[in-house]
Amino acid sequence: MNAKRRLSASVDAELLQAAEAAVSGGDASSVSAWVNEALRLKLSHDARLAALASFISTYEAEHGEITGDEMRLAARRASESAIPVRGPAATRRFGANR
Repeated sequence: MNAKRRLSASVDAELLQAAEAAVSGGDASSVSAWVNEALRLKLSHDARLAALASFISTYEAEHGEITGDEMRLAARRASESAIPVRGPAATRRFGANR
């Protein structure tokens, strides 16, 4: 197990309430564990964003800048090929009694 170090931090009241609710609901063993997991998720998220930025930079260096029109076209194509799993479109596609 990793060594632990004490930390004193000020957090928004609603975040502390969420942490305490997670502990009360059995979703976290302690507020410290909840905060530890939040920091771990933030670290992972930032690493993924950095990797994506690096990928885009490398791609654009080789193929040119991705334009707004290209992004809109890609979003439209992705939306058109998406399979809805809930909401009105899903009900129409899969039937209301499923």
